[in-house]
Amino acid sequence: MGRRLHGRGALFETDPAGLAPRLVGLRPHQHRVTPYEHPREPPLVVLSGARGLGKTAVLAELRESYKGHTPVGLIDCEDPEFAAPPTGRPAEAWSPVSQALLVLAEQLAEQVTGAGRIQFPRLMSGLVAVAAGGWGDADSERIRREVQRILLLNESGSWVGGFAGRWAGRVAAKVVAAATGTGPLLSAAVEATLESLSEGFAGRRHQRASAWYRDYPNAGDNARRGLILLSGHFRAGGTSREHAERHLVRALRADLTDAYTGVLPRMKRLGRPLVLLDNAHTAPGPGLIEAVLRDRTEGVGDQVVFFAAVRGNGRPALRNATRRALPELARSSDWTPEPGSASSRALVVSLPPLSGDDTLHIVGADPTVPPQLPQAAHRLTGGNPLGITLVAEAAAQHPTEASSLGELLTADLRVHPEHDGRPAYLELLDRLVPPDRLDELTVLAAAHDHDSACALARALLPEHFGPADVRALGERLTTEGLPAVPGQFVGDPFVRTLLLLRLHHRDTDHGQWRKAHETLVDHYADPADEQVRYRLHHELALGSADSAVAYLRDSFTTLPAREWLAALRFVASAPYFHAHDADGRDHCGSEDRRTAVALGRTDAGHEPPEGADAALHLRVRRLLHAVWQLTDPLTLPDRTVGQRLRFELEQLSNLRPAGNALLWRASRDWPEDALAGREPHIPDEGEGEA
Repeated sequence: MGRRLHGRGALFETDPAGLAPRLVGLRPHQHRVTPYEHPREPPLVVLSGARGLGKTAVLAELRESYKGHTPVGLIDCEDPEFAAPPTGRPAEAWSPVSQALLVLAEQLAEQVTGAGRIQFPRLMSGLVAVAAGGWGDADSERIRREVQRILLLNESGSWVGGFAGRWAGRVAAKVVAAATGTGPLLSAAVEATLESLSEGFAGRRHQRASAWYRDYPNAGDNARRGLILLSGHFRAGGTSREHAERHLVRALRADLTDAYTGVLPRMKRLGRPLVLLDNAHTAPGPGLIEAVLRDRTEGVGDQVVFFAAVRGNGRPALRNATRRALPELARSSDWTPEPGSASSRALVVSLPPLSGDDTLHIVGADPTVPPQLPQAAHRLTGGNPLGITLVAEAAAQHPTEASSLGELLTADLRVHPEHDGRPAYLELLDRLVPPDRLDELTVLAAAHDHDSACALARALLPEHFGPADVRALGERLTTEGLPAVPGQFVGDPFVRTLLLLRLHHRDTDHGQWRKAHETLVDHYADPADEQVRYRLHHELALGSADSAVAYLRDSFTTLPAREWLAALRFVASAPYFHAHDADGRDHCGSEDRRTAVALGRTDAGHEPPEGADAALHLRVRRLLHAVWQLTDPLTLPDRTVGQRLRFELEQLSNLRPAGNALLWRASRDWPEDALAGREPHIPDEGEGEA
């Protein structure tokens, strides 16, 4: 496995062999064989999950591991070249699937160690027929350009020869002459292609290829008619086009199978060919995947290894697929397809977040970073590989800012040497959330449910963005693989933190930040409402802790200890950005005001309310600010504050005999959890609640 990846050994390891070597039949970066796990039919592997989990990095590593050793093709289905036909090409003679097949075949054709170029006569003939359907008013130069690129799929020389290939040039001239003549355009172009194919090659393999389209439905054992029918179905669109595209995908697989047929090719070619589809939830991905799965279900097999990456986990087309977490695949996939079920031919693999040790190796690779940074980075990102990688890069570029994750994320990050830098949190958001909904999500990240999200939308978003849009956006986040978490509109804590950071920095006076939290304070204004803790949470985000302290002080003796601890933890999870003072003005000081309160440095200047137990009031105030600081994902936990947290909870346990055991247990667990980058654990009833 390459140095760029961590936590993906179940895919790439050689001893024992990971999933990729077991399917491809070769060790990564080596020309050494390994036994096939599924010798008759490999599963179509689908890597699933939310953005930033490293699906693209895995596919890139697969390409680097096997390029030059076995045929490899990689496409990104979100690449603009698959979004629309090239200039001059009519839509009825082009599709994302046909373009993807051309691009994949060009890569798969490249020479590998010990074997020559793979030729694609079946696919070439089909793509010429498809392209010819759009030559009605084309000039000869455009026809030559289109057909010559396709014809090079059957070029047996080196790719360097390119468009100078003699056979391709000769056939292109014939096709152009036929297509611009006086006879039927499509028929003439197809005829010229088939004639040149049969005349130029005498081997049995090419003879089989030239006759392959005789079996096309209603072709009547006539290859020329089969290609004309395929072109017509393609131009018709809808299900007819899907039928034609399926035959083109089958042609690619048949050409690859032919390259491995016979004694001599088997001696030369080691390992299975590898097709990699990134962002395969968008066209042409679904069309390619469905065609392969349906053919394999109907007995039209192949030995091609497909790895596809899709966003999210609940794709309907994969409902019967075998599902495995990556660590389960270290030794065996335990995959068996069900007869008659196309989706069961797929193996869906969820990529897990990276571990704390992985984060340590990535972020802590630079010995100059603060020792707490790797753990804090893991807490912030939740193990998201993209987040960890960019935090490590930000620390390398800004070592003086590495004492605060908030400062690292707001510092300019240069991800490409030729581009200017911009804040790291913006770079991350561009890759972690739907770009067309970034502004809406920036506002709604402060919400807790549909109703509070609608309140924010009314206050801060355009009038046309109503409740239906809020609901649709929530469903989209779930579809893309972000977790649905009760009490949070944006369930992923890392993404939510980044969005709130953007909200805070959206304007110089932090006006939208204040308005968003003020809106939610009003939304939860009913003092009798059980959701009063949400109001306190947002008041604290605005810098006002008085109501939260009063609530926690007065409820200390009335709420069950476990419920009181849960309220403390939730209220103290309010986002905190110290870049502005109480009036919303930026200030230069970087001192965290919460630390001063937690350590009791402000006690002398703080007057408890009249009638309140002064000692309890100040203790709860210190405790709230200690938990607020220690659990903030954008700060490095302060050990001194952790010690104070332990002391305050221990002292509170003495004041609450009925909840002594739970509070005492929390006094031990919470500082340890916070300093280790974990969410504070609330003890169970069985851990001592009286």
